[in-house]
Amino acid sequence: MIFEEIEKLLNESAKKIGIDEKISVGFSNLPKICDFQSNACFSLAKKYGKNPFELAQNIVDNINNTEDFIFEVALPAFINIKLTDHKLEKIADEYLKDERGGLPKLNNKQKVILDYGGANVAKALHVGHLRPAIIGESLKRLYKLLGEEVISDVHLGDWGLQMGLTELELFQEGKLDYYFGKSSTENTITLDDLNYAYPKASIRKNQEEDFRKTAEEWTYKIQNKEQPYYDIFKIIREISVKEIKKNYSSLGAEFDLWYGESDASDYIPETLKIIKDKGLARESEGAVVVDVAIDGENIPIPKKNNDEPQRYSNPMPPCIIEKSNGAVLYATTDIATILMRNKMFKDVSRIEYVADGRQQLHFTQVFRVSKMAGISPENQKLLYIGHGTINGKDGKPFKTRSGDTIKLEDIIDMLVKKAGEKLTANGVKFDRELALKIGVSAMKFGDLINNVDKDYIFDLDRFMSFEGKTGPYLQYTAVRINSILNKVKDCKEGAFIVDNDDEREIIKNIIKLNSSYEICYKNKTLAPLCLATYNLASAFSTFYNNHNVINEKDEKIKRSFISLLRLVKNKLKQALETLAIEIPQKM
Repeated sequence: MIFEEIEKLLNESAKKIGIDEKISVGFSNLPKICDFQSNACFSLAKKYGKNPFELAQNIVDNINNTEDFIFEVALPAFINIKLTDHKLEKIADEYLKDERGGLPKLNNKQKVILDYGGANVAKALHVGHLRPAIIGESLKRLYKLLGEEVISDVHLGDWGLQMGLTELELFQEGKLDYYFGKSSTENTITLDDLNYAYPKASIRKNQEEDFRKTAEEWTYKIQNKEQPYYDIFKIIREISVKEIKKNYSSLGAEFDLWYGESDASDYIPETLKIIKDKGLARESEGAVVVDVAIDGENIPIPKKNNDEPQRYSNPMPPCIIEKSNGAVLYATTDIATILMRNKMFKDVSRIEYVADGRQQLHFTQVFRVSKMAGISPENQKLLYIGHGTINGKDGKPFKTRSGDTIKLEDIIDMLVKKAGEKLTANGVKFDRELALKIGVSAMKFGDLINNVDKDYIFDLDRFMSFEGKTGPYLQYTAVRINSILNKVKDCKEGAFIVDNDDEREIIKNIIKLNSSYEICYKNKTLAPLCLATYNLASAFSTFYNNHNVINEKDEKIKRSFISLLRLVKNKLKQALETLAIEIPQKM
């Protein structure tokens, strides 16, 4: 709204001198000189045949008198704008009284289905499941805060080959004898059984061709709901989901829907019929495929001999929707899931997916088939948000020393242990729940401060620092503010009195923090919010070091300080809640 105020003044002035063009304003790149800046006069001068500097000066000279802004012209033709102390006081007062702290909602409210999580049933959650859960949860909270209706779906991977592999391994271990009539004693399948069976089966499928083929047959039987394969599948799914919920809960990730690929299975026949009836499908080596390449994308490279497989200069291969044995693939279930969602929920504007950045091809194919078949309406946006990987200090994907993928529960234990060490060093008695809040928050902020599509280094010591751009630093700042407010709880808030740079910087950083939410929304990344939140906390720390709120003798100044602290507290709380970071009682 401040941008709109400034732009209105500039545009009204420009019209007075015959310039009927929109003048835009942005934050200044030189905050020590001014708060906002416009460079519109460069292009306007060229269009209207005027001297840029003189044009800027004429616009400034014709602005109506205002006690809120100071307009100045700087060479070669910049219009610099400063907020007056009077304006800063008004802004702070408005923000403190507003339950949203001055944060506007989106004008165009939409219904969004957000697909993140993507855990696989029968497999332990691992480091690769961290980023989609962290990013997706924060995006969900961001969208809701800005006024959108969001439906979150974990979308479990429970309909693929891992199910056949797990069941076959359990069968050969004698764990399923009861279900196949080989024993009168009912077997109890445990989580330990699953944690043992799938890794072993996964290795065997690469070493034993017969085992892999049999597992594929079992997977097909599960997908066709043959007994007892399907009942065993449901048992395995229930055990896995219970554990998955516990792990996601530790990360603060919450889902409205706990659907999986299996839930979309009933929609697969209709999905295939729609695609085939529209003439989009063709047979290829016994499989059913859909050509999704755009002209110029799928350009064949001439073969040197007939035995050579066909290659493409810019490959966009067809999307396989049905294998030669009648089994379906991930693409088929994802397309069917879009059909299911549009039948379950009306007027869905967007379906967004937070997933590994290496799945670009998969989602491109799924989205194109869905649009070509009309399964996704023309006005519905399908968006893939691909994230980078978490790497070790060697720059390679983060793994154990033996090269194994690190389990999520092991990472959480690492976070709790490191946070506990920090708390003990600060003289705070170890509390696992407190350590979990701090450790997980450190991990989240260390992730979210990076752009979503970028890889980053898992550096636990850096994440857990109580200083710098870290989650614990922000938590500690909020705890410190709460402590001060508790000590002055008998003193009421008062009118804002802005008369020093420390206060000015706090309010200006709150303005920038509010603007960061829209940037995050447009760019599908939480990095701008992380940086803006850190900058506010840093500005408060400077204020805290220079002003003694508790012992301030001037009553009006003290009450102004208390108002400022409450405003900072509210804005930090709003930002940290969006990032799914909890504020502990003590640190």
